[in-house]
Amino acid sequence: VQLQASGGGLVQAGHSLRLSCSASGRTFSGYGMGWFRQAPGKEREFVAAISRSGIRTRYADSVAGRFTISRDNAKNTGYLQMNSLKPEDTAVYYCAARLQYSDYDSMPLLENAYDYWGQGTQVTVSS
Repeated sequence: VQLQASGGGLVQAGHSLRLSCSASGRTFSGYGMGWFRQAPGKEREFVAAISRSGIRTRYADSVAGRFTISRDNAKNTGYLQMNSLKPEDTAVYYCAARLQYSDYDSMPLLENAYDYWGQGTQVTVSS
């Protein structure tokens, strides 16, 4: 499956952005999806994950309550709604996918558990 992330930009702290991850090539509904981010000088870190049908989600503590992951399998697209953005959310955001046979398969935090990656989209939050 090929993934393409979009929707990044420059926003002020407290504002919102919605990232999109468009999938092609395989049946998107067969894959769990995750979002990761990498800030300058830091390792890439887990942000959120969603199961293949969307009934299960998982969030990093740093974004829980502010970010919402979702997907529309009919449109082969996943989303990351980011509210109440903070300067520390500044990073390149990546979407990733891994094959799931069930919604109750694991939703790992480790990037090496994901097989497919999109290019990053830059999010910059000014104070």
